[in-house]
Amino acid sequence: MDIRKPALQFLYSHAATEALHDSDERYPPPMCHPGTREVVIARIKDWYGFQTRPDKPIMRVHAPAGYGKTAIAGTVSKLLEEVEGLEFSPLGATFHFWRTSPERNSPARFIITIAYQLAMSIPELTLHIENAVKRNPMILRKTLEVQLMKLIVEPFKALGELDDIPNRLVIIDGLDECLNSDQECTVDRQFAEDQENVQIRILDLIHNLQSHRLPLSFLILSRPEAWIKQHMQSASFGRVVEAVDLYALGDHVKDTETYIWAELSRIAARIQDDGALDRGDEEWPGKKVVQSFVQRTNGHILYASTVIRHIDSPYGDPRKLLKNLLHHARSNLELAHSEPFSSLNALYMHIMQSCPKSNRPIMIAVLEDFSAFAFRTSPRAGVSITSTSTCSAPPVGYKKPKRLRNFPLPIDPFLILRLPSRLPSVVGVRRRPTEGMPTDPGWVSGLHVKDDIT
Repeated sequence: MDIRKPALQFLYSHAATEALHDSDERYPPPMCHPGTREVVIARIKDWYGFQTRPDKPIMRVHAPAGYGKTAIAGTVSKLLEEVEGLEFSPLGATFHFWRTSPERNSPARFIITIAYQLAMSIPELTLHIENAVKRNPMILRKTLEVQLMKLIVEPFKALGELDDIPNRLVIIDGLDECLNSDQECTVDRQFAEDQENVQIRILDLIHNLQSHRLPLSFLILSRPEAWIKQHMQSASFGRVVEAVDLYALGDHVKDTETYIWAELSRIAARIQDDGALDRGDEEWPGKKVVQSFVQRTNGHILYASTVIRHIDSPYGDPRKLLKNLLHHARSNLELAHSEPFSSLNALYMHIMQSCPKSNRPIMIAVLEDFSAFAFRTSPRAGVSITSTSTCSAPPVGYKKPKRLRNFPLPIDPFLILRLPSRLPSVVGVRRRPTEGMPTDPGWVSGLHVKDDIT
């Protein structure tokens, strides 16, 4: 350690700052639309309780992809930061895993990042964490288990009586996105096993922390991966975990309707300002259009947001685009609800098929190039379906495909796919099936260009 560098600055330099809820990499951070997800947010706040440690210090919120887990995490973080009337900050720390980010898809900096934030949010801890780093700077190269004891548990114990310290909430989002990317392996099966093991290791670290009865509670949000579910339902975890099935909690149809009304009204105001709203369309979208849209979503807000992104374009008439989509969804209603997420499959297929024939060769060429780029940047982990985030920077020495060289890095897949036409963010590669996710081999994961598109 450079003795001229303060201990906390040294700790900060090793932290995964991009994983924080308010990091610049995540701007703008996903947030719940006003008036939505209120039931689950209230459930989380009631469980946390602010001042005292809840009976079960760990809450697990789980749901398939696209149900707003990250947005809920961001909204809870913001609400806790804005709480008034308290003499302390109830938000202790946050960590958002993300499979395509080198800083955020590995557990290597997890404990360091949490410890640094606790030093910032709990003033009583600052000096003790600083001293731990000064005594042994090499602690930052030790195992996660050793780091946990030296950087978090022992500094808390050094305070003596902990009953007077208010409870803080630690939010861990996207646990299933932790891939152990620092550990290279040559076999996909081995990679998958490593992925399961490292996620269970994170859970065991959290369980270890709570066992010391520190003034900390933990909110964990993830997809319902079988190994995560099984581990958190084990005898040791069961007594300290409160599980919340996001899919079963709240009125998803109502939330989706709230979102749709707000977004279509915004688009209507925009096209009215542009002079594109005819006299006969002054009432657009109207109740009938909204109800038809809501029915097609089946309460799946990811479906709704994908449609909004498709129609909210300066290159076409949002009213006609929405009308075409709703007509297509009506003709494929049986398919759309035949299995989880198959409605999104049908939606993506329709949007790609709506690309003008003259532009389809360009579209397919760009998809092929982006496919190669995605596999190079994250060959085994892949890119999350309908990702609104950018991909990670490529490895050193990697050159972008020729057709992508005019785009800055990191590349926004939605931007690329919209160039030839109004295409959605339908990038992704096949991954091990998740509970609630489709397993049909014909399912389109985005980078797989099906024959019937061309």
